[in-house]
Amino acid sequence: MALPTRVIRGVLVDPFEQAHREFEGLLSRYFGGGEPDVAGRYAPWGVDVREDGDHIYVEADLPGFKKEEVDITLENQVLTITAEKKEENRHPQKDSGQYLVRERRYNRYMRSFTLPPTVSEQHVDAKLADGVLTVTLNKREETKPRKIAVS
Repeated sequence: MALPTRVIRGVLVDPFEQAHREFEGLLSRYFGGGEPDVAGRYAPWGVDVREDGDHIYVEADLPGFKKEEVDITLENQVLTITAEKKEENRHPQKDSGQYLVRERRYNRYMRSFTLPPTVSEQHVDAKLADGVLTVTLNKREETKPRKIAVS
């Protein structure tokens, strides 16, 4: 049985070109040039951020991750989602076969979002269901829209 010598998923990316782009993005963020357009370049899965009058919702695709592998931090109005899957020892016996292709050993995901000052850091709810992480952030009471009666 002949196996491919190179497995290509998605878009073919030169590793040197990708490293160069990542370094440029790092320098850009460090020197205050803002966040470069990194959608899909640095994070392989999508994220949606939406809001209503009371909440901000962050929905991130995290297929294959368990809740124990996900870490969420909120510090100084920056929400950071990190997920890390390490190598699983699926075949403890050495004589259970030799890998011909092995791509599922390690996976890491990290995204950070600067939140507006209207977000309350006191209450954050996070749920992981069917490969989608939903983080619900409450807005501060004093920043929520309110109805003013006319007298």
